[in-house]
Amino acid sequence: MDQLKDKLNSEMKKEEQQPPKDDSSKQPRLKLFEPFEPYDSGKLKVSEIHEIFWEVSGNKDGKPALIVHGGPGGGCSPDYRQYFDKNVYKIVMVDQRGSGKSTPAGCLEENTTQNLIDDFEKIREMLKIEKWHTVFGGSWGSTLSLAYAEAHPDKVGHLVLRGIFLLRRAELQFFYQDGASWLFPEYHEKLASLLPAPERGDIMYFFYGCLFIYIYIFLII
Repeated sequence: MDQLKDKLNSEMKKEEQQPPKDDSSKQPRLKLFEPFEPYDSGKLKVSEIHEIFWEVSGNKDGKPALIVHGGPGGGCSPDYRQYFDKNVYKIVMVDQRGSGKSTPAGCLEENTTQNLIDDFEKIREMLKIEKWHTVFGGSWGSTLSLAYAEAHPDKVGHLVLRGIFLLRRAELQFFYQDGASWLFPEYHEKLASLLPAPERGDIMYFFYGCLFIYIYIFLII
């Protein structure tokens, strides 16, 4: 592990010493589509506990596209719509259980991967969509998109996955503890500094506790 860390630091120092690259020959980065608003939205009661928020935008008769957000618990952002041409696609965004505008906020009860898969099917049936042309997921959403497609292969035409993140323990540790701290030490130090020194050995565990204390105090009581 120390050898890998030393190698990464060495490579980063080498890159810093390189003269600036001439990027004039590169193609410009593609821009997102212009912002646009949904034409329909609402909440669907999916259990005795949970109501999930959904919205539809774009072309009412377009190719159905399901956006699967990350987190878990991230919720959908309006700019996710802009990945799609509103003239071509019928864009459906869903805040997963406990996320975004879904209620109750942060609730983990009856909130499993299978529950979320079932919710997407309920949304599809409610909107009378025979089959998703595209399921588009990022980060945790890439994992959930794969799980949904495996459970309902006949309901998914295409998968577009970005920021693949399978939530394995090793990936989580790399992201929050040892890994990202080597690549972006200044940012990681700021993150860790929010916790008392004795708790910085397991950042993920203690931030998890802080998150649900906040939810309990401000959203439940």
